[in-house]
Amino acid sequence: MSSSWMKWMGVDLRHYSKQVELELQQIEQKSIRDYIQESENIASLHNQITACDAVLERMEQMLGAFQSDLSSISSEIRTLQEQSGAMNIRLRNRQAVRGKLGELVDGLVVPSALVTAILEAPVTEPRFLEQLQELDAKAAAVREQEARGTAACADVRGVLDRLRVKAVTKIREFILQKIYSFRKPMTNYQIPQTALLKYRFFYQFLLGNERATAKEIRDEYVETLSKIYLSYYRSYLGRLMKVQYPFEALFRSQHYALLDNSCREYLFICEFFVVSGPAAHDLFHAVMGRTLSMTLKHLDSYLADCYDAIAVFLCIHIVLRFRNIAAKRDVPALDRYWEQVLALLWPRFELILEMNVQSVRSTDPQRLGGLDTRPHYITRRYAEFSSALVSINQTIPNERTMQLLGQLQVEVENFVLRVAAEFSSRKEQLVFLINNYDMMLGVLMERAADDSKEVESFQQLLNARTQEFIEELLSPPFGGLVAFVKEAEALIERGQAERLRGEEARVTQLIRGFGSSWKSSVESLSQDVMRSFTNFRNGTSIIQGALTQLIQLYHRFHRVLSQPQLRALPARAELINIHHLMVELKKHKPNF
Repeated sequence: MSSSWMKWMGVDLRHYSKQVELELQQIEQKSIRDYIQESENIASLHNQITACDAVLERMEQMLGAFQSDLSSISSEIRTLQEQSGAMNIRLRNRQAVRGKLGELVDGLVVPSALVTAILEAPVTEPRFLEQLQELDAKAAAVREQEARGTAACADVRGVLDRLRVKAVTKIREFILQKIYSFRKPMTNYQIPQTALLKYRFFYQFLLGNERATAKEIRDEYVETLSKIYLSYYRSYLGRLMKVQYPFEALFRSQHYALLDNSCREYLFICEFFVVSGPAAHDLFHAVMGRTLSMTLKHLDSYLADCYDAIAVFLCIHIVLRFRNIAAKRDVPALDRYWEQVLALLWPRFELILEMNVQSVRSTDPQRLGGLDTRPHYITRRYAEFSSALVSINQTIPNERTMQLLGQLQVEVENFVLRVAAEFSSRKEQLVFLINNYDMMLGVLMERAADDSKEVESFQQLLNARTQEFIEELLSPPFGGLVAFVKEAEALIERGQAERLRGEEARVTQLIRGFGSSWKSSVESLSQDVMRSFTNFRNGTSIIQGALTQLIQLYHRFHRVLSQPQLRALPARAELINIHHLMVELKKHKPNF
């Protein structure tokens, strides 16, 4: 097919093959000629290649040698890095050792300024205090290093001991001189005591370096101040008791001075002697214990013959108030003393109250002299006594006090009833009761709260007796009218109003009798009331209540007469108009 295709294309394959072979031979011969012509160049190129191979071989040898050198350099660098790390570690260790050693040396070295100040400077100079603090720090550092076994401490121990002895000697003499100065007559010990606080580090130094001397100073202070306080308060108390003045005022002055000095002393002890808690409490009582015991004995002796309940009660509240003040000042050392004082005051107060209760309970009214409807002097004394205690108790309420006062109130009420029973008429009894209840209520309301139990109790008693008195007051002039109105209202309520038809004559008499006598009767009862009651305001109130009740009574009488059974009664025309009656009665209202 290919030959046919070639033929179809117009090409003879044999001829084409010979032609290609001829061309290849020509090209080959041409290449050979070219090669021969370039033989010199090729030879030169061959020589150059040979030379390059030699150069490359030498380069390879040089690179191999360089690589070997680099390997040795890297090894040397690693060696240097290791040596540098080791040197850094040694440097840090040396620096740490130098720091510790520097601290040790600084702690052990005794500067000349320290020696000079301790040996030569007065204790009152600031540089002595500064160098004393430095000496205390060095002594503490040496003790610490000795505990660790540092041999260098032996080199400075002797110097520090001699300086410590010198400092202790100077401090001891200084503080003891200050304490001895308290003993001088007419000396205000509080001034040097306050000045001593500036040198409180002296005592701290003694505590850390010479406890025996510190104890000596503390004991001397306790002994000195204990005698000073005892002497001062014994003299002060003796002068106070010579003053003719209420005991509670003297008690307050005495205990306020005791409170003020005790608070100052406790705070000084805590700050100067570096104590707190039970230790401060014990040291305080070592100083103030004899004074407190003397004060308690004096109080106990006075209370044995004291029967002034108000004074004792005031003393109780003074103690309660001072105890709160001490708590605010953060001085708990007086707590036990306050409890001891209250343990003396409360039983005595309760005993006096019980004696008052028993006295009122056992009083026989018949032995009190003539009867009088005015307020009794015993009830007046009770009212003033009770109002005083209630007023005092309001500041710091105490339930036990109110219970005792309640017992006394019951006995006074019973006493008033016993005295009232001695009067022959009920009206006089009521006048006496109202006068006494009104007086007690007025006194109590001046000091006690309006809603107190005592005020409420007497107010109820006064209201009840006043209402009863008004009924007694209206009974003589208007008793018939009162009886008829009550009977008629009862019949109407039971549905028996027809029975009123038989009461025409009685009703007519009541109408005319009221119309003819009511003015004179009202005038008479008004005068009677104003004569009977010592409190005009109370009398006015009773008159007003009686007139109001009379108007209400007459209004009820009008309603009864409006019933069909009495509506046609001729005497109804003589009834007084209610509004007219109210206007007329207002004229009789007294003004006070």
